Amino acid sequence: MSENAICSSEGKEKLIKKKSENKWYALYTRPRAEKMVYHRLVEAGIETFLPLQKTYRMWSDRKKLVEKPLLSSYIFVKTYKRKFHLVYKIIGVIKFISFEGHPVSIPQNQIDNLRLLINSDAEIEVSFEKFAKGDNVEVVSGSLVGLTGELIKTGSHNRVIVRIDRLDQNLILKIPKAFLRKI
Repeated sequence: MSENAICSSEGKEKLIKKKSENKWYALYTRPRAEKMVYHRLVEAGIETFLPLQKTYRMWSDRKKLVEKPLLSSYIFVKTYKRKFHLVYKIIGVIKFISFEGHPVSIPQNQIDNLRLLINSDAEIEVSFEKFAKGDNVEVVSGSLVGLTGELIKTGSHNRVIVRIDRLDQNLILKIPKAFLRKI
């Protein structure tokens, strides 16, 4: 085989790898199976992200701090489309979140925003409401520096909406106006 043929085939391999690169996808799981699915995916060697929120649960005799999934029945995996069959083998996985029949990837910056949120001390509220477009803002002070989102005003409170577009869900945070910069 000539040297040109080798270079040409290497170029094709790089092109194929680039087309099928490792991307984040959202999975829909059975209700209350997120943690179990997370552990099984990790055991299978699949990069997985399950955003958990610390919250207090009340029982009749005690109050306990527990971690619950931020987005019920959703978990994120970073994989190649050709490895979807491995994900589907995991008990508790129902489907990939799809648009027009094709699984859609979640942009890295939205995963980074979720990681930033769950590692902060911000009050987080999940909403399924559709909001009108507003100013895009970035947090420039406090524990959420670098977080970007869409600003809305509700009553006397300033709140930042962090959209997770492909899931049709929004995370709502209370952030002082002084901590924000318009982008």
